[in-house]
Amino acid sequence: MTIHAKSAETTTASESGTEVFIPLNKLKKSPRNARKTPHSETIIEAYAASIAAKGIFQNLVVEPEFDGEGTETGFYFVTIGEGRRLAQLLRVKRKQIKKTEPIRCVIDIKNDPHEISLDENITREDMHPADQFEAFQRLNVERGWGAEEIAARFGVTAHVVRQRLRLGAVSPKLMQVYRDGGLILDQLMAFAITDDHARQEQVFETLTYNREPYLIRRELTRTHVAAADRRAVFIGAEAYIDAGGMIIRDLFTDDRGGFYDDAALLDRMVIEKLQGISETIKEAEGWKWADVHIDYPHALGLRRTYPQPADLSEEDEAAYQAAFDTFNQLTEEWKSAEELPDDVDQRFGELEAEIERVDALRHAYDPDVVERGGVFVMLSHDGTARIERGFIRAEDELPAPEAGDEGHSINGDGEIIEGDISPDPDGGNDEDAEEDSKPLSDLLVRDLTAHRTLGLRLALGEQPDIAIIAVTHTLAAQAFYQGMEAHCLEIRPTSTYLGGHADGIEDTAAAKALADRHAGWAADIPANVADLWGFIASLDPASVMALFAHCASLTVNAVKQPWERKPRAHETADRLATAVGLDMTAHWTPTVRTYLGRITRAHILAAVGEAVSNEAAERLAALKKQPMAEAAEQLLAATGWLPALLRTLESATAGDLLNLAAEEGMADKPPIAEDTPLKDAASPDSAGASDAGEGFDVAAE
Repeated sequence: MTIHAKSAETTTASESGTEVFIPLNKLKKSPRNARKTPHSETIIEAYAASIAAKGIFQNLVVEPEFDGEGTETGFYFVTIGEGRRLAQLLRVKRKQIKKTEPIRCVIDIKNDPHEISLDENITREDMHPADQFEAFQRLNVERGWGAEEIAARFGVTAHVVRQRLRLGAVSPKLMQVYRDGGLILDQLMAFAITDDHARQEQVFETLTYNREPYLIRRELTRTHVAAADRRAVFIGAEAYIDAGGMIIRDLFTDDRGGFYDDAALLDRMVIEKLQGISETIKEAEGWKWADVHIDYPHALGLRRTYPQPADLSEEDEAAYQAAFDTFNQLTEEWKSAEELPDDVDQRFGELEAEIERVDALRHAYDPDVVERGGVFVMLSHDGTARIERGFIRAEDELPAPEAGDEGHSINGDGEIIEGDISPDPDGGNDEDAEEDSKPLSDLLVRDLTAHRTLGLRLALGEQPDIAIIAVTHTLAAQAFYQGMEAHCLEIRPTSTYLGGHADGIEDTAAAKALADRHAGWAADIPANVADLWGFIASLDPASVMALFAHCASLTVNAVKQPWERKPRAHETADRLATAVGLDMTAHWTPTVRTYLGRITRAHILAAVGEAVSNEAAERLAALKKQPMAEAAEQLLAATGWLPALLRTLESATAGDLLNLAAEEGMADKPPIAEDTPLKDAASPDSAGASDAGEGFDVAAE
């Protein structure tokens, strides 16, 4: 029997089981409800959205309220359905319904309210998550409801709906494995990064005992390109999508912009864009050729030339001086201002651009070099175009005449002198003249020059200032000139190519700084190697030492190979780092890509514990490998923490070096006390090259 809402007030307690409509404002929270922890705002929102879309399917169970004399007050306590009551009150607050909205209820005075409210919450089984995911997917496919509409009808966020839709689109085979307990939810979410069922199943079949979600994601995105990749940054998401590419997003982790699904398309777009830039440079500057590469083409073996000092025209000199004077005038005028007006700030920018334009004209390539040479246009580490000029191919090299060629000779500047070089104007008919011009024997030449070499060795060892010039000349001749045997000191510097040991290292800021330093010296060094000695000898002592330090720095090799056994060389590298005060925090930071994603969980926790705190490490301990590495990257970002291999031991002890050796698997020596000092450890104040950096692959090689 159903009683109208108006008659609910006269319903007696004896009519248990009666279904009535009771005004919402007559319903109260029951003090005997077993649920003491209140409903969350999220679930109330979900109830409200569901009721607004579909109504209340399940009656509320209530009992009458009595006053002290046992008389019904007209109010009712909600034994079962408190969440629905709160949801309706929320709808009243939002003015969707009135506070007198009739609510269908069942009166129950036979059962204990506490027991039945407890029973209501215990004797139930939630829907399996897989069923929920697939049900959401059906609403999307069969009814055409989008994430926003589904979210509105079920009181959840659109993002949650998108996640469930993505999970519902996972391969049915893997979904059944999840139902059967063969996969956990984190693993299923990892598979949902792509909607390619065949690829999902292929990766699942290759999994071993290690089913970490980050490994699953890595396998599924192995052929994709991360949005943070320099190629993706160079092209941009909009251009890539316009070209028909698709960006895959991981809705369950911070994917930092997603993954570009077509690496071949992205590479093609990069090459095409670089080609456009190269053609512009070639036409504007007049180079013979311009090649494009995604990575620096170290192995081509081309000789490289650099721009030489050039005189400015009167117009450019005047323009520079005018811009310089105006810049200084504005600087003086606005030096006390906290913030510049927009027009003044714009004027500063224009003046700086003009000064930089004229400064760029102070060095220029020889027109002959431009006519025979070319340009490489590549992709830099930060996703911008990198332009390297002045390369000469072997077929474009000028022929090098030999001094003994018939019909011409070479002067001291390397120029060809045409004409008859016969020592005798009479053609050598005179036998005495022929005898007089006979060259010395090879044996005698070797004998004499050996004595001269001995004399040079003795003399050079007594003149350190000239020795520095000679060594600097020898190093510079090999660092800046290719194939020129212009040095007489048997010093053969080698420069290990670091790109083969650390992927992308040549595109880092440190490598760029070293290349710029090399280019700066190359711009000052004479084009003709015959003039190199005079150039170095004319430098002041500080400049000679700076050039010497740069050339020496190119030969540094502290790379550790697993098959090498040269601990003394590595100890020397440690002392060198201490002597020059090397601070690797300026050149390297621990990220997931560079370090944290390549070590064990234990090493990650140890790093966080050392750099941040043991408490911070404990908070990460329960995380899986990939989330742990990502969280550790954020924690370590501002700490300046470095692994032992990159640290500079300012006050090195034997214990420090033993710890370093242990990290490399070389700790096979007897134990040494931690506080045992190294007798000959280098002092931080030791003299050394202030600009010394990582090894550098000389461009000419």
